[in-house]
Amino acid sequence: MQCHQDQEALIPRPRGALPKVCAAALVAVTMGGVLFLSPERLFGWVAMVILTLTLGPLLHGVCLLAEEMLYHSNTRYRGRELLSHVLPACGLGGKTLLAAAMAGLLLYLAGHPLPHQGQCWKLLFLTSVLYALLKSLGVLGPSEVEVSDICEGRKMNVAHGLAWSFYLGYLRLALPRLEESIAAFSATHQARKLGRGYRKLLILVPLNANISHKLEDEDDRISFFDNLPNNEIDRAGVRGRVYKHSVYRVLDEHGTAHDCVVEYATPLLTLYSMSQETSAGFGEPERRQQVLLFYRTLQDILEHSLECRNRYRLILLNDEHEDDPNFLSKALLRHLQQQEKEEFFLPPQQEGQQFESRSSAPINGEWHNPDPMSREPTLMYSLERPQPLREPVEDTDIYPGRI
Repeated sequence: MQCHQDQEALIPRPRGALPKVCAAALVAVTMGGVLFLSPERLFGWVAMVILTLTLGPLLHGVCLLAEEMLYHSNTRYRGRELLSHVLPACGLGGKTLLAAAMAGLLLYLAGHPLPHQGQCWKLLFLTSVLYALLKSLGVLGPSEVEVSDICEGRKMNVAHGLAWSFYLGYLRLALPRLEESIAAFSATHQARKLGRGYRKLLILVPLNANISHKLEDEDDRISFFDNLPNNEIDRAGVRGRVYKHSVYRVLDEHGTAHDCVVEYATPLLTLYSMSQETSAGFGEPERRQQVLLFYRTLQDILEHSLECRNRYRLILLNDEHEDDPNFLSKALLRHLQQQEKEEFFLPPQQEGQQFESRSSAPINGEWHNPDPMSREPTLMYSLERPQPLREPVEDTDIYPGRI
């Protein structure tokens, strides 16, 4: 479990609701102070502040609407209705309008007028206009944390697209055929059969995204052994597109060879290349963050994929150990030993395959079931009438004198 704990310590968790809790606490404390000092004007002050905070975004939304209607209505909103798409896109949605209307109504129903009410209305309009100006100039723009939270919540990061592309375009097609390829490989390499814990594709995700095309170039304890048989799939107009995996031999500190199917996550090449292009605006800190989001997104996708279940293992490589020339082989061996000890490989049942109950006989004193365990729950029932657990007791057994 140490491998998983080390990886979980590096992966950023989704942002929670702590900012909302802190804001609610500040509001509660402030309103409590206002209520203590002048309880008769509390609702009036609250209504005025809400009206100020909503009128500013509404004015800024009007400025955005002018830009969208004059220059982008045909290219960005072609075929869409104005009220249902353009207005919400500019921040003129129903929530903001409803909040402004409720604040105006609350201000109208407030029993006690505010002190210097005329000055308050001037301050209201001046604040709203200045808010629209500062917002348009980017002074009041969203912070990096807010932008990151929005992109993560709406799945708008580069990492999300790369993770889904890697899954839909490669893993979902290749992993269901992995067991068949390993079986064919083992049949032709009788002396080097892959063990039960090694029948998974090890996917390497280095944090620095700088991956080598040959694993033996990074670690002298790793050597290329052979390729698994090719899988040909018709894809996007290409007849017989080839999907294959490579088997590498990893030596431990005692010189014992361990064979495994391993490869890097190829979308990391895109992230690394983007960080090297100035026009991409993608520096090293952003690249590292996207790698972590890629790992988290791909992990979540694969955990919910029935096609890929029990056929992969994601390995996050920390770049803090680059000074160790055998770091990669040690990481692979650590994961191989862990899954050999802790995991029992059960190949998922093929689609349409029925689970049949067969009687199995002991072989060499051990019981073997020829059928794989089904991943789907099966309801089994009998047509025979239920029988009691014990034979019925005769009356003569209880009362010997009765006939």
